[in-house]
Amino acid sequence: MPTSTGRTSGGRPTVFGRRAAVSTGHYLATEIAIHVLRSGGNAFDAAVAGGVALQVLKPHQNGLAGEVPALLWSAAENRPWALSGHGPAPRAATVDRFRRLGVRSIPGDGFLPAIVPPAFASYMFLLKRFGTRTVADVLEPAMALAAHGFAMTDGLREVIAANAERFRTQWPTSAAVWLRDGQAPAAATVFKNPDLARTLGRLIEAAAGKPRGDGCDAAADLFYRGAIAREILDFACGTPVADATGGAHAALLTADDLAAYRPALEPPAQVRWRDLDVLKCPAWTQGPAMLQTLAILRHVDLAAMGHNSADAIHTVVEAMKLAYADREVYYGDPACADVPMDRLLSDAYAARRAALIDPRRASLALRPGDRPPLADYASGADVDAAYAAAAGDGSAHGDTTKLDILDPAGNAISVTTSGGWLQSSPVIPGLGFPLGTRGQMFSLTPGHPNCLAPGKRPRSTLTPTLALRNGMPHMVFGSPGGDCQDQWALQFLLNVELWGMSLQEAVEAPTFWSAHWPNSFYPRTCSPGQLHVESRLDEAVVADLASRGHRIQREAAFAGGNTGACRVQHESDGGTLLSAAASPRLEPAYALAF
Repeated sequence: MPTSTGRTSGGRPTVFGRRAAVSTGHYLATEIAIHVLRSGGNAFDAAVAGGVALQVLKPHQNGLAGEVPALLWSAAENRPWALSGHGPAPRAATVDRFRRLGVRSIPGDGFLPAIVPPAFASYMFLLKRFGTRTVADVLEPAMALAAHGFAMTDGLREVIAANAERFRTQWPTSAAVWLRDGQAPAAATVFKNPDLARTLGRLIEAAAGKPRGDGCDAAADLFYRGAIAREILDFACGTPVADATGGAHAALLTADDLAAYRPALEPPAQVRWRDLDVLKCPAWTQGPAMLQTLAILRHVDLAAMGHNSADAIHTVVEAMKLAYADREVYYGDPACADVPMDRLLSDAYAARRAALIDPRRASLALRPGDRPPLADYASGADVDAAYAAAAGDGSAHGDTTKLDILDPAGNAISVTTSGGWLQSSPVIPGLGFPLGTRGQMFSLTPGHPNCLAPGKRPRSTLTPTLALRNGMPHMVFGSPGGDCQDQWALQFLLNVELWGMSLQEAVEAPTFWSAHWPNSFYPRTCSPGQLHVESRLDEAVVADLASRGHRIQREAAFAGGNTGACRVQHESDGGTLLSAAASPRLEPAYALAF
């Protein structure tokens, strides 16, 4: 295994422990997860406790009605699983329905893009199937944060401030929760959400006195089939709100949509790279694009090019362009669309794709494999024109946060938690949280694998990662950042496994990212050939990339690359050494181990 090269010096230390490791998007969520593990809980108990805490602490990045796709390794079952954590479209959501509303592209705000909220049911499923603690054990820390308050971060305050006018004039229920005397609260002051605390208390009460499994079911029933479900529907379906379409719309959800929802476990997609099996969620996420990129990179000698050299960056970017072009025309919910994943991940296909990379010239075309681009996925320079007509600026969508955990029993979990953003939909009165707007990621082009259909999951950007070595967990990792998630996670993986960096060095190393392919969020704009680079990249390297036709956009020194990670190392004495890292870019992410 490579050892640290010393090329970079991390601003934070990699943390080490012999029993457990945690990395999350907020130091308090990390502390809560560590407490659960120290108290005898396992990785899945800690994931639910830390994950729901993140929904309280970072409501601009995830919420109780958002999404929580996860990759996990169950030591008891000795196998990996992908937990969908994705909600389907309402039964009333059809292409014809949107056409009759005059909607050309599903907006990113309001109620129209609302899907069935999957997060809470998914966490209860995870706790019931794999956990050991009660509903109260895992929800009480988040309830205490909401009731008694926590120090608001700059990032949260900035999002509230940016949306304060809309809250005051259009979304009064949001103003009641997020504003104080009509203004955004100051950063570093105590922020409370008593309505959300009461909601969590109701869920705890529903489970009280019941065995763990029955308690999980009872809490989920209250949320999806009981009083909370009725409150969600009464507000979202009876109160049209303005959105980016220029109109006002109510949600398309019904009681039957909520009542029917059940999370599911699925086999992950995976590819062999070097001595690792890298696993991602299936094509209801963009995750397999990272696997396709790794398959393409097997056919080049990236190690000989040198870390963050012009040759290495160019090769990685061009490989990603090919993989993400396939994402645009092949990926969608595999339960509703024919996604040829075996072929897309095959070595023969990857070799043909690798041969398309011109080592001296950046491609400005969108080049999917064996299927031509569809009508709303134009190629080449036409991409800009195809999306310039889309209304809105996409600012209604939020970011994402992250959670990765390893426990003493050998369990591992990586969760990418997002959606239900405070800035994308009005708060449901009395409940303290808004609905998610993930429906914006559907295509409205008939025949497209990601075309909207009742009961179908939208293809999302949310993409946790699990890497196995010798058939056992080696790393759990991932990054927030929309379409950049797997670009940054890929660079992290290369930094660790190819360039020999420690986890913290790898997350802090300079990054780059492409805006070449259509963005997954409304209004789905793109910039062919545009390559964003952190200012810490060598200027000679950047100039070389520009000479190859990359359209360079210089960014701040730590503008991108938000990866968090945990790793297992097996020692010669038969024991294990665990390590964890969190990017300082991801405010206020933190890693701990014990």
